[in-house]
This record gives sequence, structure tokens and C-alpha cells, in this order.
Amino acid sequence: MTTRFAPSPTGLLHLGHAYAARFAHDLARSAPGGRFLLRFEDIDHTRCRPEFYDAIENDLRWLGLAWDGEPLRQSDRHAAHADALRQLQALDIVYPCFCTRREIREEVARMTNAPHGPEGPLYPGPCRRLPASERTRRLARGEPHCWRLDVRRAALATGPLTFRDDRLGPFAVDPLLLGDVVLARKDIATSYHLAVVVDDAHQAVTHVTRGEDLLPSTHIHRLLQSLLGLPEPRYHHHRLITGPNGARLATRNHALALASLRQSGLAPNHVLARIPD
Repeated sequence: MTTRFAPSPTGLLHLGHAYAARFAHDLARSAPGGRFLLRFEDIDHTRCRPEFYDAIENDLRWLGLAWDGEPLRQSDRHAAHADALRQLQALDIVYPCFCTRREIREEVARMTNAPHGPEGPLYPGPCRRLPASERTRRLARGEPHCWRLDVRRAALATGPLTFRDDRLGPFAVDPLLLGDVVLARKDIATSYHLAVVVDDAHQAVTHVTRGEDLLPSTHIHRLLQSLLGLPEPRYHHHRLITGPNGARLATRNHALALASLRQSGLAPNHVLARIPD
């Protein structure tokens, strides 16, 4: 059994992170020879800060959550992410998207029945409908673009897929749930969806544990695993830790940061006692 805790070094860890890390840690330690890995999801260089790498490691050590091996940084894995993107390009199931965010908002506003997903409006698809000759011409001109997954074509290539969540039960994959997601951004040659799938396989992660807010993403991840010939891990989407107002904890809430709780004099066992089993 191999689990991982994969925070982004964009801020300090809070109680929600402590719950996610402890869940993955304890699950791995419950199995003979189980491994608990630490991975920094740091592909977004515009938001990551050097000081947060050490802060995250210090918080985990303080909580008594020891990881196996050296932490992996996704920013060191861009060559592998680019190779995966090339594989998908060869399958003709991705396309360049030249739209700006403003153009996408305006296109959605013009539509009477704009597609929506769990997180709001989905990409309405103007670049999916571009002729191949126009795509080639605009790429040759060096126009800024991202790469999107054509989920309809991807679904035809994979056929029906399923996954099982150890807490929530079986799911039939809905390829259209999140629309044509970005696999490589204009400023970063990958995305969360592509990097997490490639790196979970690279690290031989057998059990993906994460918050239930990421459950919709699993539909896309199963598509990518099938297309890239990667193994399917088991999943467990645990519930989220919320604040006094019922809202999900956020990194910007410094009052509940583990560093703040530590500085207030709380012992690690008292902090862990504040999160559910």
C-alpha cells in the first residue's frame, strides 16, 4: 500500500491539511510495508513560495507524521508531463485553445443554455470547433494557447469506465462532468489533472486519499489513466474539515494555521484531537 499527501506550497498548512495528511499516513501505516509519501504540487510557480516547503515539512514533523523517502516536487517532473501530453496529442484527443478568460466569459454570457458543472460554467468549446488549418496557422504564428482534452473524443476512445470510492461506493465515469479541461496551461506546460495522474503512477501510489471536493476530478483522472495506459488506484474521498461558519478551511485563514496553533502553545496531540478520526 502506498499513499501520498500532496500539498501545494502556496501557504501554511491548516487543520484540514492535518486531517488529510493524518488520514493518508495512518492508512499506509496500517498495512505491512505500507509507504506514506510527501509530494509538493508546485507546478504553479506564480503562487508557490520557497519558504512554504520547509514550513510544510516542519508542520508534519511536529505532528509526528513521518514520510518515506525524499519529497517529490512536481516542478521537477515537467519532462514526464510533457511526454504524457505528446501521447495524448498523438491520439488526436487534445486541441489548442486560444481563448482568453474574458472571451470565455463573454461566450458563456451569450449562450442561452451554457454548460455547467460542479464548479460553475464549463468551457463552451469555440476552439474545439476550429478547422485544423486554422489551428495550424495560429500555432505557427506563435499565438498563446493552452491544451484542452476533448472529452467526447476521449470517451469514445476509452469506452465506459468506472471507479470505486472506499467511502462513497461505485461510480460510472461521467466524461462530460467537467467539460474540456485544461491539460497544459498557457504559462505552465501541464495542469493539475495531467500532473497528478502522471505522478501518482510514477510513485506507484495505490490508494489516493483526498477531500471530497476533488471527487469530480476523479472522472477526468480515470479518463487520463485509461488513455495513457496507467494503473487505476483505489480512492477514498474523505469529508472536509470546516470552520466555525461551516465554510471549508482555506490557506488564507491564518488563525487556524498549524504554525499559529503551535505558537499558541498547543501540543501536537491536542491539535490532532481537534480533527475527527
